Amino acid sequence: MNKNPDIYLLYEYSDKVSYTVKIRIILDSEIDADLLTRAAQEAIVRFPYFSVQAGLDEWQNYTLSHNGRPVAVLPETNRRITLGSDEVNGHLIAITYRRKSVWFNFSHTLCGAKGAFFWIKATLYLYMSKKYGPLTPPEDIKLPGTPVTEEEVFYPDVQTLPMDEPMTRYTGGGSRLSLMPFIKYIFNPFASKTYYYQLEIPAREFMEYAVSIDGSPNSVLMALMCKMEMKYFREKEGTCIAGRVAADYSGDIGAGKSYRDFIRFIYTRYGWEMKEKPIRELNMQARGALVSQNQPELSYERFRKINEAHRGIDEQPDLKSKKKYAAKNSTFRSDPMATISISYVGRIDFGQMERHITGIYTVTDGHLMLEVNALKDRFCISFQLIDKDPKPMELFCKVLEEEKIPYRVSGQLVRYLPKVRLP
Repeated sequence: MNKNPDIYLLYEYSDKVSYTVKIRIILDSEIDADLLTRAAQEAIVRFPYFSVQAGLDEWQNYTLSHNGRPVAVLPETNRRITLGSDEVNGHLIAITYRRKSVWFNFSHTLCGAKGAFFWIKATLYLYMSKKYGPLTPPEDIKLPGTPVTEEEVFYPDVQTLPMDEPMTRYTGGGSRLSLMPFIKYIFNPFASKTYYYQLEIPAREFMEYAVSIDGSPNSVLMALMCKMEMKYFREKEGTCIAGRVAADYSGDIGAGKSYRDFIRFIYTRYGWEMKEKPIRELNMQARGALVSQNQPELSYERFRKINEAHRGIDEQPDLKSKKKYAAKNSTFRSDPMATISISYVGRIDFGQMERHITGIYTVTDGHLMLEVNALKDRFCISFQLIDKDPKPMELFCKVLEEEKIPYRVSGQLVRYLPKVRLP
C-alpha cells in the first residue's frame, strides 16, 4: 500500500466528482486582508499534512509532497476556484474572504470538517490576536511551535482490529426518490449552479425541544427532514424515505485524535405508513437506528472495506486503471442512496474567539442534505439542494413553525464549490 493513505480519494476525482468542501466563518467585523494573509502563512507551518501538492510517481501513483509556497488568500468571488492550480500556488487548500466572512476551501482527500478545524482554529486565532489583541485560545488549539503528535497523524493497521461480526446491520435499503435530480447533477455538476440556504436555530430553544421528545440534534433533524420530505415527495408504492447520519468512527479504531476523516453512515428507514405520525415518533425511529448501529464492529468492517479498496487501487498497472478501479469500488458511492443526509461534527471549542464569530456554515456536495455546526447560542445549518426549487426549504420552515421551533433563514445562495486540478 502507498505510504500516505491520504492519496486514495484523489483517484475518484473527476470533472463530475470533486470531493471539495468550503467552511464559511462569519465574523463581527470586516476582514483585514493583510492580517489574514499573515496569519494564514504563520498557521500553515504547523500543518505539514495540509501544506502539500499532488504529484505522480514513476509507477503512476498519486503522491502528496511538501509545498512551501504561500497559502493563497484571495477575495471571494462568484466563481469556483481550482485547488491544485497556479491560482492557489498548487495547494489543495485555499482561503477566500469577502466583507465579514472567511471561507476555508479544501480537498476532501486531506481531511473532513473535523480535521479541517485544526487548521481553521489556528488560522483564526492568529488572525484575531493580531486584530483584536490577546484572546484565550481553546485548550486543543494547535499553534506554530507545538509538536505534531503521533496521535494526530495516526492511521491504524487494519490487521490489529478485531474480526468480530456486528450484532445487527441496517437492512432497510436505500431510496431512489431523489435519483433523477442527482443523476442530472452528476452528469454536469459544474456547468450549472447548485444551491444552499443558511439556517440559524437558537440553541436553547432547539435543545429544550429535543429534550422534550427524548431526542438528540441528529435524531430531531432527521425527524424534521422526514416530515418535510413526506410533504414534498409523492407517495408511491414500493418507495420509502431513507435518511443517513454521518458518524465519526475514529474513536472505535483508536484514531480519535487524528486529523484524518473516518466516516460511516447510520441509516433510518421511514415507510409511508408513518406519514401522519408526530415528530416524536419519527424521532424515536431515528434514535433507535443511532443506538442499534452504534457498534464498533461496524466501524472495523468499514475500515477493512476501505483498506481493501486501497489495496486494489495499488495493484492496478496505470493511472487510468487505478481511477477506474477506484470509481467502481468506491466505498461512498456503494453506500445505500438516501433522501436525507445529516452531517454534524458536534460543538467546536473556539475559546474567546467565539465572541467574534456570528456564524459557521459548511458547504459540500449533496442534495436535501444538512451540514450542521454549533456555537454556544445557535445551530448553524447549511440546507443544501442540487436544483433551484425552493419548495423543500419552504416546507422545512413550515415544519419548524408547526413544532414552534424559532429560526432565521437566508435567501437562496450558490455553492461555488472548488474544483481540483490534478497532474
